[in-house]
Amino acid sequence: MIELFDKEKRDINRKSSKGNQLKWEREGIWYKADYTGYEGLSEYVISHLLRKSTLEDQEYVVYEQEEIKYKAQIYMGVSSKEFKKDGDQLITLERLFQTTYGIGLNKMIYSTSDHEERLKLLVSKTRDITGLEDFGTYMNKLLTIDAFFLNEDRHTHNIAVILGSDGQYRYCPIFDNGAGLLADTTMDYPIGVDTYELMDSVQAKTFCQDFGEQLEISEKLYGNNLGLRFGKKDVDVILENAYGYESVIVDRIRDVLFEQMRRYHYLFS
Repeated sequence: MIELFDKEKRDINRKSSKGNQLKWEREGIWYKADYTGYEGLSEYVISHLLRKSTLEDQEYVVYEQEEIKYKAQIYMGVSSKEFKKDGDQLITLERLFQTTYGIGLNKMIYSTSDHEERLKLLVSKTRDITGLEDFGTYMNKLLTIDAFFLNEDRHTHNIAVILGSDGQYRYCPIFDNGAGLLADTTMDYPIGVDTYELMDSVQAKTFCQDFGEQLEISEKLYGNNLGLRFGKKDVDVILENAYGYESVIVDRIRDVLFEQMRRYHYLFS
């Protein structure tokens, strides 16, 4: 257990449809507490499964479980290493577009009803601003992760780039997957409801509401750029190593992952 204090608390100006988790930073390590359910367990499981993928280590953030004491409360949560260098700025696409064009990205992409054109606009204009030529590839990787793990919180405030002190933009490591795996047990995905019904009710937020459609469009435009290399035994090992959560939650995560492995079997070929 780690005890954290007010002086280490950080208010991040990055909107979420789920509200704002408690976050702290101490000596280059970030801590997040569970807020609406088991976000910490979701972050832990997803990041450790991504270790068995075609992503390079620097392309995503790894989270470790933590038991956090803050004031009189004990929280389950996670920790992760700071990925920004000195002088770096993390800039969300919503803020980037608002600063550059005077209009937010969300409003810009939803000005057209064509879903494919929405993704094309997001990618092409981000590439124009940042010079990141492979931003379409980056988006395909992000949307693949979101579709497979059912991360429902990938809106335009939750996709970012990094502006270095040298004025050059870099790709941001993929992070903030806590809204995946039906983690919100407080509002949208209560324990006790059929897991498969809940899976079918989850909606995406990037440029349309259907995860499958988002992924299909990104693959059509930019190819399939992420392969998964884990099996059911790997899932079991990660869940066996997790702690602090009721077995009903662990079992639900296992059911979600096994079903997604069936649905997206082509990602494993």
